[in-house]
Amino acid sequence: MLTAEKKKKYTVEDYMLLEEGAPFQLIENDLIMSPSPVPVHQVVSNRIAQDLSNFLDSIDDKGFIVSAPMDVKFDNCNVVQPDLLYISAERISDLVRERVEGAPDLIVEILSPSTAYYDLRQKKDLYERYGVKEYIIIDPIQETAELYSLKDQVYFLQQKIQKPDLLNSDVIKGFSFNLGRIFR
Repeated sequence: MLTAEKKKKYTVEDYMLLEEGAPFQLIENDLIMSPSPVPVHQVVSNRIAQDLSNFLDSIDDKGFIVSAPMDVKFDNCNVVQPDLLYISAERISDLVRERVEGAPDLIVEILSPSTAYYDLRQKKDLYERYGVKEYIIIDPIQETAELYSLKDQVYFLQQKIQKPDLLNSDVIKGFSFNLGRIFR
């Protein structure tokens, strides 16, 4: 009789044994590997990070903004590396240690063929469950963006736009993602 091989469930302890910079995330006890992003992904990521950083500097916001790779540990079964994250200044001391431990205020994921399923399904569910206030999904192929806001522990689609429109952040008041600039 054939029996199914029991699949190993990984924990944060297993994840921490990986070489620094290894292209893995821990999602629901599964180690998920992805290749390095395609060039357009990195260009879009850099433009968003630059725009956000410049805006935060202009209003003297002392929040924590960082691009991948940066571990975000939600629990012993889930450690992800969002493309971009922001934590408000008043929450930095609670969340930022050797890695981010807990829910950032804002997460941006840029879709890639190898990661779209995780970004649109599993990671979106994690971000909702653990209380990420704002989740933005950028699609470089369609040149679109979706902004989800957390209300009563559930994500609601606040905006869905396409190039050249502006996506207005609820978490960072006054900041807009200009898709015309991002996808120029």
